[in-house]
Formats: sequence, C-alpha cells, structure tokens
Amino acid sequence: MRGAAISHIIEKRDTQPVVTLPPVMVVPILRFVPKWLRPWVTAAMFTIAAYAAHAGRAPPQSRGLRAYQPVFQACRDAAGVKMLAIRRMEIDGTATLLSVDPATLATRLVHTQDWSCTDTNDDQQKETRYLKAVRASIITPAKTPVPASGLIAYGGLLRGSPVGSFITGDLCPSRKALDRAFLEKLQSVQSPLPVALGISGLWLTAHRADFAWLRAQERAGLLQITWVDHSYHHPYIAGRALADNFLLMPGIDIRAEILNTEKLLVANGETPSVFFRFPGLMSNASLNQVAGEDHLIVLGAGAWLARTPRARPGDIILIHANGNEPVGLKIFAALLESGKIAKPFRPIEDAP
Repeated sequence: MRGAAISHIIEKRDTQPVVTLPPVMVVPILRFVPKWLRPWVTAAMFTIAAYAAHAGRAPPQSRGLRAYQPVFQACRDAAGVKMLAIRRMEIDGTATLLSVDPATLATRLVHTQDWSCTDTNDDQQKETRYLKAVRASIITPAKTPVPASGLIAYGGLLRGSPVGSFITGDLCPSRKALDRAFLEKLQSVQSPLPVALGISGLWLTAHRADFAWLRAQERAGLLQITWVDHSYHHPYIAGRALADNFLLMPGIDIRAEILNTEKLLVANGETPSVFFRFPGLMSNASLNQVAGEDHLIVLGAGAWLARTPRARPGDIILIHANGNEPVGLKIFAALLESGKIAKPFRPIEDAP
C-alpha cells in the first residue's frame, strides 16, 4: 500500500449518495434559456447542486474528521527523519498530518505529536524532487501554443523513465461497475500490480462495493494503488466547448473539488497522494495555479489509449476502469498481447 493510512484512528462508515445535478438534466433545461444567459444559468445550477451536496448531505466523513486544511511545513521526528506536511486535520480528536517524503513522493497520515514542524515555502523547498515535480507539472512548455481562451489541453506530467510503463485508470462518475476483470488480468502479468487510480468523489459514493473490492485486492498484495485526486464532482456537459467545460465551467470551486475528494479518501481509510488529474485533462493557468498552491503534481497522459492507440516506453498510460470507455481496455489488451506495452509496470511515484 502506497502510504498506509492510520486506520486505527479512523472510523470506517458507509458512504451516502451526494445530491448533485446530472448533466442529463442540465442540457434539456438549457434549451429554454437564451444563449447569452446559458453560462450563468449553468454556473448557478452547479452551484446549487454543490451547495446541496455540501450542506444537505455533505461528502461522507469519518465521525471525527474535522478541520481539514492545506498547510506547508517542514517536519522532523525524534530520530531525525524529515518530511513535508501538506494537510492538517483532526481524526477522532487526534491532530494528524498528511505527510510527503520529498524524495520518494510517498504519502502517509501521521500523528502531529510525533513531529516537530515549522512553516516552510516553495522557495525553501525548490531543490527537492517533490517541488521540482510540482512546478514542472503546472508550467506550460514555451513551445506549446495556448489559444486565446487560455485552455491547456492534455497538460501535466506525461511521461517518466523510458524503462517500463505507468498504468493509470480513471474512475469518473459512472453508473457502470468497475471493470474488475481487466485489473485481474493485469495482476496475472505482474503482481502486485502498481496502478494509479484517478478517483472522483461521486464515483466513490456510488460504488462502495467496488471501492471495498479495490481495498481488499490491495490488502491481499495483488494491487499497489496510488489514489489520484480526480475532483469531487467531475462536471461535464456533452457538446459544450472544452474551454467552458469540466472544471473550467463558471462557478466551479476548484479547491473544494480537490479537498473534498481528499477528505472522502481519508474518511474511508485511504491516503491521498500528491497527484491530481484534471477531468478531461483540461485546465488553464488559474486552475494549475491552485493545484500548485495545494502542492499537487498535475498528472497528464502520454498515451490516452482510446484516443491515441499506441504507447511508447515510459508513457503514462490512461485507461478508464469505470466501464465508460471499453475501447481503451481492448486496445490495451491488444497492445499487451502483441508486446507493445513496455514492462515492467511501475508506480506513478517513479515517473516525475
């Protein structure tokens, strides 16, 4: 398990559905709204839905999880071990930190009382592997054209070492079940299987059994999961311009999308990683800035197989394990069988 949670101080609890506004409701309603008003009406609808989710039936949390907030501190324990703290919280009344090893990028939940911490900043940590990876992932290369809309498409970390491949599977909101058979097949190739799962909050709340299955596979030593934050609501309206879609819609609270997913993972006994993947791989400079301020490495994809059906050694490979994109799984299986997927499969922490 990448960064084991301190499960003995977290009370596991069944998650409840979150009230949200499905895109299938948004599109019919907008047909009756003048075009010039549609962006504002859409923003208002998602804002109301988000308020209902957070106020009426908030993201499920452990009974004692509170005061979850970003921090940035340099910490040392009694043995002289160093780490960085990026979140602090209370779990069942115990002050707790989400810590990062700045060399390995592994995360852990640790008791605050066991560490001596002082505030730090990006400049003081700029030579660490961690901060270099954060900065590199949110800066658009100078030669990459950015349209007038400011849309950054398919940005972030795309590739790692040319030895092997990095498998990532996104769990966007879906009514379909997790493709367990695909993951089980990969386990027969390499076990434990290192896989980075981009989890959205709405997927977790709707797929408790699948989430429990993933955790059981991890405990059995069959999967080595890195939990990648993929936003809480993963908003999307089919047919809408990309520069005004996903998290780029007006009224979206990007920080809430990030932190509420992290809280949901902690509440359900897992540990968030330092990686964040934008829905649709679409962002802009402002969204990237928030991810950087929260000290997250933006995860892209060198090979989104459903769109670019080939993968080079070292690519971060994107498939969807949520049942929404079976063509990507078929392409992966065919490439694997023909020897065109580089091995070994490597943990995403090795990529930056």
